[in-house]
Amino acid sequence: MDLIKQYIVQSLTAASNNLRLTNHQLESLGLLREVLLKSEDLAAVIDKMKTITELSTLAIRLNEIYNYLSHGKIDFFKFSDQFKEHSQYLINDLTQLLGIDNPALIKDAINKLNGVKDKKESAEIEVILSEDKTDPNTFAVNENASHGDINKKSAEDEKDFFKSYEKLILKPIKPIENMLMKFANNEINYKDLSHFAEIMKTQVEVSEKNGFEIISNMQRIIYKALMMIKSRKLMPGKDVIESMRACLIVIVAVVRGKDVDITNYLNKAEDFEREIQTTNSKELNL
Repeated sequence: MDLIKQYIVQSLTAASNNLRLTNHQLESLGLLREVLLKSEDLAAVIDKMKTITELSTLAIRLNEIYNYLSHGKIDFFKFSDQFKEHSQYLINDLTQLLGIDNPALIKDAINKLNGVKDKKESAEIEVILSEDKTDPNTFAVNENASHGDINKKSAEDEKDFFKSYEKLILKPIKPIENMLMKFANNEINYKDLSHFAEIMKTQVEVSEKNGFEIISNMQRIIYKALMMIKSRKLMPGKDVIESMRACLIVIVAVVRGKDVDITNYLNKAEDFEREIQTTNSKELNL
């Protein structure tokens, strides 16, 4: 068997051994392992996983492992330690994937890797943000206080954790989108810029701490963009607004487990990230 396949599948197994899984979760994990083992082109399968919302976070981690094994210089004296480290990282990713309330969503996502089409059409991505019913007037909260409540290790129940995390992360989405709409009308409120930048900075820390890499990266991009707009190093034109909105769409899609292809939005967000990195943003310590 291919060494890389063996390594990845066994690291998933090692990670799952640290979790208390239900029969449905074990079945879903078994399906995923089977897809990986039977794949003729593992890299292509991982790339396809990135386009499926439910699997995208795990796919990014598997891609890192794949690149380490296929392109990196492997130190076999430290190989066992590296395997343990990769397996440890996968615990958070599996917890997020298998913690989805509806097990059928996971099976549908895995079936897509096998070319099995879902019975229903994917939801339109454009409606994602409009589904958020958060009242902007209720957003005046202490984000640092909320931050302290989100801790996987101390949570009594993982399901409660994900609900709390989802509520925290989605809360600023609609108000930020409203701010972007004002940008389009050349309305810039610098107090709002500072306010939402601080919220994004806090949320990056929360998401990173709990292993949500895609979400934390999108939040970081928004934070940096807001700070650069505030310092007048970035003009909030049409492209900037659309790129920041792409970040919001990815966040909502991943948090809610939406059955939509977010590849184009991820690509747009990553292009925007590279763009702002070329601008002088070194003072943004995040």
